[in-house]
Amino acid sequence: MKRTEIVNRTLIARATEEATAYLEALPDRYVGARTTREELLASLRRPLSDGGEDAVGVFDAIAAQGEGGTLACAGPRYFGFVIGGSLPVALATDWLVSTWDQNPGIYVTSPAISVMEEVAREWLLDLLDLPRESGLGFVTGCQMAHFTALAAARHGVLRRAGWNVEEDGLAGGPRVHVVTGAEAHITVDVAMRYLGFGTKALHRVETDEQGRMRADALQKKVESLPEGPMIIIAQAGNVNTGAVDPLREIAAIAKKRGAWMHVDGAFGLWARASRALRPRVDGIELADSWATDAHKWLNVPYDCGIAIVRDAEDHRAAMTSVAAYLVQTAGAERDAVDWVPEFSRRGRGMPVYAALRSLGREGVEALIDRNCAHARQMAARLREVKGVEILTEVVLNQVLVRFGGDDETTRRVIAGVQQEGTCWLGGTTWHDVAAMRISFSNWATSEEDVERSSDAIVKVYRGVDESTSR
Repeated sequence: MKRTEIVNRTLIARATEEATAYLEALPDRYVGARTTREELLASLRRPLSDGGEDAVGVFDAIAAQGEGGTLACAGPRYFGFVIGGSLPVALATDWLVSTWDQNPGIYVTSPAISVMEEVAREWLLDLLDLPRESGLGFVTGCQMAHFTALAAARHGVLRRAGWNVEEDGLAGGPRVHVVTGAEAHITVDVAMRYLGFGTKALHRVETDEQGRMRADALQKKVESLPEGPMIIIAQAGNVNTGAVDPLREIAAIAKKRGAWMHVDGAFGLWARASRALRPRVDGIELADSWATDAHKWLNVPYDCGIAIVRDAEDHRAAMTSVAAYLVQTAGAERDAVDWVPEFSRRGRGMPVYAALRSLGREGVEALIDRNCAHARQMAARLREVKGVEILTEVVLNQVLVRFGGDDETTRRVIAGVQQEGTCWLGGTTWHDVAAMRISFSNWATSEEDVERSSDAIVKVYRGVDESTSR
């Protein structure tokens, strides 16, 4: 056996061993990171050698950082952000993505991934009950899903106004009015920068006490703006509360104005897969484009965002690349470069295909319903404790909590819970007050995990409350 074959087998065996040990420890490990930046630098920083180092030794040095230098964000008690875990079948498939090392930019460079992404597109549109003719692309995350869908929106509204933005740019063309809620996610602002609109071009609409865009305020805003191309950006799943904008009313306003309606459904769009939760996102199917993440509620490994556009031709026109040296198809084969900004990328649609095929409709629905039930369970347990306030309605998978009626106590509880290590959650500012933000999106979370975590949160709060009252 050649030396390279021995090294390859050793590395794969070591990777399997380390990964298995890491995954087995996840359910019970301390959830936060325990290694400081200085300790990590002391272990990892060294002069770049001239001749290189032993490959197995390098791998072992990297793997050694997994215990203290990573958070157990793939584990069942990580609630800091809407970060789903990885379904075993999706994780295993993602390893295969790296092993195959394909570039699925066009069909001829990876027929298998092209077809899997084609089928995954069909399944997603069916599962979410969105227009089956829609264009769909797999991107890095919801940031690039916004960029992609809003690039299609920019193309579509300007095309209808007689302007070719891909050839002529924005300068000199009709002004596009972009309207969104006051509590739109920051990724919307970033997409505005990337697309050349600029954040000052955003017309922001008032929201209600749950963070939902007010339809009456939107109507007034639309009426106040001059005639011309318009994009309205709605939200399904407020980052803090999970609240959903009045989508059907927004769609009616958009249709009357002739505006393009885009929906930020980073996690909220998945409510379409649940019969119990579907009424929460009523009207979302009336939009012209949608952005969501598979690495949130579908629980595939990072990274995987999804951009969906009702008018596939607007989608393709905004994204496609053509060059003489490329062997692009003119038939039924799918060239991913027609639907996403990148040419070179991972085959990120493969884990989506694996997750959907493994779970089926009922499995996806059960995962989403279970997480939302866990959110309600957490809110109910904390609400029973004197001095603990649940700030908003638990709509989907988000719980917003305040302790002791003041910002200082709330921040101390958040820091204390992070340090205690049973679970990990984050802080936020909600309508000018400090709050704890608890997000549920992991397939592995159980009712017992919720009980353990809520007990830990209450214990920390009582310790903080006791020290404050002395």
